[in-house]
Amino acid sequence: MAAKTLISVRGLTKTYQMGEVQVHALRGIDLDIREGEFIAIMGASGSGKTTFMNLLGCLDHPSSGSYSLDGVDVHSMDDAELTRVRNQKIGYVFQSFYLLPRTTALENVELPLLYSKKVLPKDRHAMALNALGAVGLDERAKHFPNQLSGGQQQRVAIARAIVNDPVFLLADEPTGNLDTRTSVEVMGFFQKFHAQGKTVVLVTHEFDISQYTERIITFRDGRIISDVANPNPRNAAEDLKKLPRLDDEPLEAS
Repeated sequence: MAAKTLISVRGLTKTYQMGEVQVHALRGIDLDIREGEFIAIMGASGSGKTTFMNLLGCLDHPSSGSYSLDGVDVHSMDDAELTRVRNQKIGYVFQSFYLLPRTTALENVELPLLYSKKVLPKDRHAMALNALGAVGLDERAKHFPNQLSGGQQQRVAIARAIVNDPVFLLADEPTGNLDTRTSVEVMGFFQKFHAQGKTVVLVTHEFDISQYTERIITFRDGRIISDVANPNPRNAAEDLKKLPRLDDEPLEAS
């Protein structure tokens, strides 16, 4: 049986007013994403991919068009409903990590749980520790961000994104600030979560990174110019074995 459609957008546009000039960031996007897909969204700077990501993540509103997430029309929601969707259905991973500097890794991962009425206070610690364990960092739970490498900080950010068991993960250039080995390691964690049935949408400008996904969508000038399957994604766990090990990144994704 075919997987259900998780994300459906039709005629999606976004126009910004920059002084007297209108900038058409998106020019009518039609796209369906099925549950359990692992997708890369590619494009040069100014292609519209980040604007599209912000709309998918309910971080911005389109100028026109429709967006359905998990069978619900996003644009019919009020602010409280949108906040609940962002907290419960979407896990975000960003290039810059956005960790609170004076908060431990564990406390950073616990943050989304503070806004969930479904999670009891007594369960937060265990859930956050479990999420850190999923990215191999449970032993660094009490470390602060400045005590962690860039790759470890990104893994904390990934743990924070998955702690609420979201419907899908949305990653914006998650390897943009990382070296080659750490980038592959991060992709290994995304592949692991995808293998567990997660839907992952990854925005990247790096062709090599896109090769770890199963479907590659390319934007140009606010339009989709290519949408192709990648039938033989690279295996990050296998690629890691071929790369030199870093002293501060002892763990491999598996």
